[in-house]
Amino acid sequence: MAQLKAQLNLDSFHPSSTKEKKHPIKHHRTNSSSSSGFTLVEVLVVVIIIGVLSAIVGPGWVAFVNRQRVNKANDAVLGAIQEAQRKAKSTKRNYSVSFRVNPDNTQEAQFAVYGDPNPTGTVDFTQLRWQSLGGNTGVKPGEIFLGTNLADTRNTVGGAVSFAPASLTTPKTITFEHTGALLSNPPANLVTPVAPSTDPPGIRIVVAAPSNPPGASYKRCVVIRTLIGGIQIPRLDQVNDACS
Repeated sequence: MAQLKAQLNLDSFHPSSTKEKKHPIKHHRTNSSSSSGFTLVEVLVVVIIIGVLSAIVGPGWVAFVNRQRVNKANDAVLGAIQEAQRKAKSTKRNYSVSFRVNPDNTQEAQFAVYGDPNPTGTVDFTQLRWQSLGGNTGVKPGEIFLGTNLADTRNTVGGAVSFAPASLTTPKTITFEHTGALLSNPPANLVTPVAPSTDPPGIRIVVAAPSNPPGASYKRCVVIRTLIGGIQIPRLDQVNDACS
């Protein structure tokens, strides 16, 4: 009897008699219709808004940048002329500043300041230290136009302001003597005043923003109207007459 009870107890603990509890696996479904994003219509609306804003702001920004470039280059012109005049006074000798466009790149305006190498004033322009007009201002070639009314003979006004690269590959020169005045021998030719003005047109070095024709857009200039070497920068309301 004892042996039968022991057998019954072993049978009650048989592995097949135990039941495992299974936990159901829950599957989460993502609803593709609820994913975030932009519709084609929304994208088109944004593109149109950007286009309209660019059309409004773009031209004004370009004009602002062009004005800044012209102003910086005009300051460089003024600085070069003043440097030549200052060195003429300090060294007690003739000093010149020449302007040209680079013969190898007619979009690059250049200048050189130098003392006259000999009494005749003959200059080998290929030996001068030419500097880019926009070199220290961040203005790149082609971003400004250079013009002048100087003839090939130094201190001589030749007529209206020209921006033609063909004429500006030949350097145009302003020379000061030891007093800071324009060179008196040979005398400077500033041209007879045009009525109703009583002032001669003077020597004009002009910097203009790119346009067609050149000089039709924003421009500034430096003018020498008198034989004693007086330098002027015309006000904005005088630019059209003084820089043409």
